[in-house]
Amino acid sequence: MFAIIQTGGKQYRVQEGDVIRVESLAGEAGDTMDLTPIFVGGDQTLFGDAVSKFVVSAEVVEHGRGPKIYIRKYKSGVQYRRRTGHRQDFTAIKITGIKG
Repeated sequence: MFAIIQTGGKQYRVQEGDVIRVESLAGEAGDTMDLTPIFVGGDQTLFGDAVSKFVVSAEVVEHGRGPKIYIRKYKSGVQYRRRTGHRQDFTAIKITGIKG
């Protein structure tokens, strides 16, 4: 059985035992949380109101920061050059079960 969850403006396909990196969430390592799926698949597929009875349980594994990404801006002829960097915060969560 798998589910599609939405968090941080993105959708993720998960099943029990998966560890995924999502946008930064509140909570310490070891905390548990319940996520609402938008689609459940497996033997039969469910979405819409039929999926409202399902819940995806997850455990926070760690918080961290992703790799550094460099942004370069350049305009020819006017000697305009900019270079900045960015590191995105993430939370790694482990899917402990899909119940419903």
